[in-house]
Amino acid sequence: MTDKVDANSVAAGTAAAARAFTRRGLLKASALGGAALALTGPAILNPARAAGGEVRIFAWAGYVTDEMLDAFKAATGITPVRTEYGTNDELLNQLRASQGGGFDIIWPTVDRVPNYVEFELVQPIDEGKVAFDRLLPATISGSAGMGGVISGKRYIVPVDWGTEALTFHKQQAPLEYGKASFGDLWKPDFAGKVTVRAHSALAGLGLWLESEGKLPAPYRDSFKDEATMTKNYDVIIAEAIKHKKNVGQFWSNENEAQGAFRANGCVIGQTWDSSSLALSKEGLPFGYVAPKEGALAWMEGVCLTSKAPNLDNAYAFINWLLTPEAGAMLANHMGYNSTVKGADALLTPENKAFFAAAYPGDALDKLWWWPVQESWFVAKRNGYQDQFLSA
Repeated sequence: MTDKVDANSVAAGTAAAARAFTRRGLLKASALGGAALALTGPAILNPARAAGGEVRIFAWAGYVTDEMLDAFKAATGITPVRTEYGTNDELLNQLRASQGGGFDIIWPTVDRVPNYVEFELVQPIDEGKVAFDRLLPATISGSAGMGGVISGKRYIVPVDWGTEALTFHKQQAPLEYGKASFGDLWKPDFAGKVTVRAHSALAGLGLWLESEGKLPAPYRDSFKDEATMTKNYDVIIAEAIKHKKNVGQFWSNENEAQGAFRANGCVIGQTWDSSSLALSKEGLPFGYVAPKEGALAWMEGVCLTSKAPNLDNAYAFINWLLTPEAGAMLANHMGYNSTVKGADALLTPENKAFFAAAYPGDALDKLWWWPVQESWFVAKRNGYQDQFLSA
């Protein structure tokens, strides 16, 4: 196998990277970026230069819209071919089955990139071919420490970031920033009215239990070694099973998360920010807010597969993604946040208002970034997840 991540450095590396990814750093870089988009990096292939052909993109369901595909083809002459998946595990399993073949570009979360490097499914990024000057600097440094750079080699270009926090019905389960907590999900009043994703609900429970002084070790230390994880997760799973009656529906993808509120009577849940934004765009009375423990934060980006058949076209797609227009297309559609300078200026008023309501005060400084999740952690985590689901 190729480069391996040192598990003992995971927590320190992620924490250092997260410190660089602050409200001040984001807002300062974004403000400067809008005025400095000279785009002096590698040029996107234009129709005159494009070699034609195709680029095969394996992305999260709903991310790459027809509008984006059409815009990319118009700009480059390259035909994009989109395939979709619903979870990180689905992506990893599919790519392992094809031994890194079949696609040019994949779109994982940065904390899972070491899994792909371990199994030789992705190749290092040629940084001279990517317009990194178009990105917010904090996302470049942040992604490096969260799993995007291994043994000095970069494997991911950060594209978007977002959170998993609390979606709530404004009348039936009102929440207020500074008081809202992951622990609110497990109050008796919400029996049968909660929706969560099983494995990340265990993380939210862990952060809540840590804040209550009920974990044997800090929750983040669970990612360091199996012994610490087992001590913490034995406590977490017991608490989860104790409160399982609150779960009206488990979700594993975007459609299920939204459906829990639309059709299945849920009034509060731990969801992605995009789930809540979609509900609010329909005029439904739902809000989204970071809990006092800190919203679970993730960053995603694009990687090149180890057997990418259309490598030049893949770099053209990456550089197109790093334009403000493409970044805004993605952010306005999904409700996530672009890593591209100037994209925020192109957001709709609705998206800007949603962001302000979700992350007031010091919420951005308190984001809880997912550490690198090595293969041993994912395997054990899935075992605890299955216990929760089957209890």
